[in-house]
Amino acid sequence: MADGLGLAETTPGPLIMVTQFVGYLAAFRSPAPFTPLVAGLLGAGLTTWVTFAPCFLWVFALAPWIERLERAYALKGALALVTSAIVGVIANLSAWFALQVLFHELRPVSGNLSLPVLSSFDWRAGLIAAGSAWLIIARKWNIMRVLSLAAACGWLMSFLL
Repeated sequence: MADGLGLAETTPGPLIMVTQFVGYLAAFRSPAPFTPLVAGLLGAGLTTWVTFAPCFLWVFALAPWIERLERAYALKGALALVTSAIVGVIANLSAWFALQVLFHELRPVSGNLSLPVLSSFDWRAGLIAAGSAWLIIARKWNIMRVLSLAAACGWLMSFLL
């Protein structure tokens, strides 16, 4: 997942393209009856199709009624609900990545809930994350400069520390 997020953040495409990468990896790891490469390519293609085809279907199916739908108050509430759900998914994904990157060990508590083992905190990742947040929020740096600097810091830390 971290590789997929890195791939999505370094390309101009949307974050949803991570699904294609994950589809490739999933099929590559369980390729029967194909070779891993063929299975991976088929998995990536299928994942892309089922991700984007329904979106285009809705656009084309609803295009004639778009102006009428803009004035539908009930639909505005439903769209606000969808927006809230998307924000929740992004927040959940952010928390998941933060835990995976900042802590080397997570301990299951119950069901799908895992809590980090505080002694497994990676101070290098924490330092880069805190510095990146400070540069973006306080100094108003653009994301490409911060990503470049964070990548360089991570690379240097891997060799020096």
